[in-house]
Amino acid sequence: MTTETPVGSVPSAPSEEARWEEELSAALVDGDQDALAVAYRRWGPLVRTLAVRSLGDAGEAEDVSQQVFLAVWRGRAGYRPERGPLAAWIVGITRRKVADALSARTRRGTLAAAAARVSGPRVPGGDPEAALDRVVLAQALRGLTPVQRDLLCLAFYEDLTQSQIARRTGLPLGTVKSHVRRGLHRLRGHLGPPGAGGP
Repeated sequence: MTTETPVGSVPSAPSEEARWEEELSAALVDGDQDALAVAYRRWGPLVRTLAVRSLGDAGEAEDVSQQVFLAVWRGRAGYRPERGPLAAWIVGITRRKVADALSARTRRGTLAAAAARVSGPRVPGGDPEAALDRVVLAQALRGLTPVQRDLLCLAFYEDLTQSQIARRTGLPLGTVKSHVRRGLHRLRGHLGPPGAGGP
């Protein structure tokens, strides 16, 4: 008669470790949330350590750790024990999430550099998020028709009312309102969260 090690307990020998991990893997793939909690307690510190070493930022590493275990849960059906132990699978996910975080950091740096070029010398104490917002807005404006872009630029950057824009451009007020409304709708699609709509 063999004695099984409960999934939630800590194994005490190599053979028990392998059997425990096999049982934990099976429970996780079956959708047992307790198994996910056990995996998090067991390998969460390792995941955070790997993320901190690669990213050099504890807060960002904590975010990556949460993303890793969310990916473990969502991707549990794709785990194949014959390809390697659960711990190795989790480490592989960690490496991919760290690489994603580093790529995102690079993109933010590129946007910040572009914002600096667009907005001129950086004002000491200025808000870098505001600079990024200007770059994102400029990119979104490029996705509009020339008329929509010109009218919205008059509204945003020169703070003109629609009546003033109509007088400035010679366009009928109704045409200005129509272009501005459609332009704002398209901007919301560009600037809103993924899946919010727009072109």
